[in-house]
Amino acid sequence: MKYNNVLITGGAGFIGSNLALKLIDRGYSVTVLDNLSPQIHTENSPLYLSVKDKVNFIKGSVLNYSDWKQALEGIDIVVHLAAETGTGQSMYEVEKYTDVNIKGTSIFLDILANEKHTVKKMIVASSRAIYGEGRYQCDAHGVVYPIERQDSHMAQQDFDVKCPICGINVQLMSTDENSKIHPTSIYGITKQVQEQMFMVMGKSLGIPAVAFRYQNVYGAGQSLSNPYTGILSIFSTRIKNGNEINIFEDGLESRDFIYIDDVVDATILGIEKDEANDQVFNVGSGEAIDVLTVANTLINTYGSNSKVTISGNYRLGDIRHNYADLANINKKLGFTPKITFEEGIKKFTNWVDQQEVAEDKYEQSISEMKSKGLYK
Repeated sequence: MKYNNVLITGGAGFIGSNLALKLIDRGYSVTVLDNLSPQIHTENSPLYLSVKDKVNFIKGSVLNYSDWKQALEGIDIVVHLAAETGTGQSMYEVEKYTDVNIKGTSIFLDILANEKHTVKKMIVASSRAIYGEGRYQCDAHGVVYPIERQDSHMAQQDFDVKCPICGINVQLMSTDENSKIHPTSIYGITKQVQEQMFMVMGKSLGIPAVAFRYQNVYGAGQSLSNPYTGILSIFSTRIKNGNEINIFEDGLESRDFIYIDDVVDATILGIEKDEANDQVFNVGSGEAIDVLTVANTLINTYGSNSKVTISGNYRLGDIRHNYADLANINKKLGFTPKITFEEGIKKFTNWVDQQEVAEDKYEQSISEMKSKGLYK
């Protein structure tokens, strides 16, 4: 089914602005609802400037009923990206994260349930954070879903993931959409609730809903000044300021990094393909890259002399590993990521090299976590 009018909440952000531009190129009319949060961007943000004259831009909040009503006028499909996104920050700004991510979503769904509207499909940005530690293999007990790692173990520099049954070390597996949902952060909990609200209300209202569980999205245009999310941008800002990089744990913790262009392509498949209706999909590269590799790759690519320190510090609630099983999205939507990590890093660093050096706020974020007892 073809939809013409798309609302993107958070559409002046990293994913949203890239999605808006691609949809416009494909002939869609796009409305953006965004509050231009200072932590992420401002009215001088290149992302905002890239879309402001090409979309129907509404500066407003997902916590404001009237803003939602205005934004939904004549809309066929809603892509709900607006959210607070810092995993660590969510553990001490609990009210803000639950308000924006859950209450903001509830206002939208309340309008759909109780008022006239034209919405025919809705897509929500979920997250790999809902899986917690994800799926592992235990030699004794087969496939297991470990609980969050214990402070007592990590204080002894034992960062390995344990079997929840017998306590022995387990081997990492890719995480598929049928894996256990057990987030280890307030952010992850809010994304789980968002996703469930969309899927439940979609079925109740007869409106197809799609949830995308995005992995670690990166690329040209992402915020270089937000110290709460995105290790590629955090490390890059540290490097550009001539500061050392502090690697948590032993540096072998890993993540699934997916380039922004692939994320946009996957999201558009969700908009345009009926096969996506009422489904949840992982969106990632399907490859686990350890954090030490990320740091060294960035330093080498920038030609920097920044020092890398593996400190053994850790954050409570952090997962050890997670990477996506992509069989479902490949089979149902025909999605395969096109940009390798090596290609993506080159695109990203070439873009960073053209930007003004952003203020490094990393130490501020660490101080906040220390004061809350979350950083060890």
